[in-house]
Amino acid sequence: MPGRHGQPTVPLRKKMTRKHWIAVGAGATATVLLASGGIFATAAYLGGSHATGITAYSINELASNTQDVSRSTLRAALKNGEGDSSADSQYIQVSINGVKRMVVGTKFTTVRSVLAAGNITLEDTDTVSPSLDTNVTESTTITITRANSEVQTSEQAIPYNTVEVQDDTLTEGTRKVTTKGQEGVLEQTNLVTKNGENVISTTTVAEYVKTAPVDEEVHVGTKKAATSSSSSSSSSSSSSSAASANLGTTTPVSEAQSIAHDMVIARGWSESDFTALVKLWNKESGWRTTAANPSGAYGIPQALPGSKMASAGADWQTNATTQITWGLNYIAGRYGTPSAAWAHSQSMNWY
Repeated sequence: MPGRHGQPTVPLRKKMTRKHWIAVGAGATATVLLASGGIFATAAYLGGSHATGITAYSINELASNTQDVSRSTLRAALKNGEGDSSADSQYIQVSINGVKRMVVGTKFTTVRSVLAAGNITLEDTDTVSPSLDTNVTESTTITITRANSEVQTSEQAIPYNTVEVQDDTLTEGTRKVTTKGQEGVLEQTNLVTKNGENVISTTTVAEYVKTAPVDEEVHVGTKKAATSSSSSSSSSSSSSSAASANLGTTTPVSEAQSIAHDMVIARGWSESDFTALVKLWNKESGWRTTAANPSGAYGIPQALPGSKMASAGADWQTNATTQITWGLNYIAGRYGTPSAAWAHSQSMNWY
């Protein structure tokens, strides 16, 4: 039965309260909600320039400057199960004070079921259209309005990593910076509620990587002082081949990266695999446990939907170890190693 889109906007009052904070369904996240309360929603906004490629797994750049997210674009990006999405996934658009996102799930029935699946909670004075018990289809757009609130964006720095690469064209003991490190940019979107000039509450509704950090690459010399021309030539050829396969050794710059490093090595993977993982998840999430985007992808590995990570632990919304465990399991099952996943990401712009 199609949704009744012509219904007037109605106040929620006590129809939906904080007891509806349930971590089920697609797109559920643990974006920080301040104690004062507010709308809790993931992946509500994408700013910045529109990317030329589509990341089918994390879909970090699906929205244009209009902040719109197209169902057809999502479906095109996720066809054939790319990005671990189910073929029967449904996409329902939700607009929160003009900020749009998709809630991803299956077997949606009413507006209420979509909000529950997206972990969107409403205050007593909020309004929603169509009403909570209206049946939904993929053509339904759910509009939520909060009085005296505005959307504000801010930027935070994502630290870069230092990668050491052995180089037998440099004399042993020599260190040479070949690529200067550059911090990335994480864009955060907040819903700010005011009473006059006083801020009553600030709720973070989205975080996404606007610009990925650039690793600082340092070549470390391994060339012995005395070598013959023939052995030098052979060594150089070998080094060139090795360099293409070995991404180097990366120093973790956060607790999450340190956790991941230990887990990567414990699995029998290499330092080069950890370097590949750092590059991959710097691009996907900036290693933020609360990273979210309009597709419903969430967390450090950008699981789509985020609730898939519940298989690794009930605390998947906020726990880096749980998210990393799920992400490494996904990579192992689909690509074998982080290096293979990173190579695929470079080639296809998704993993």
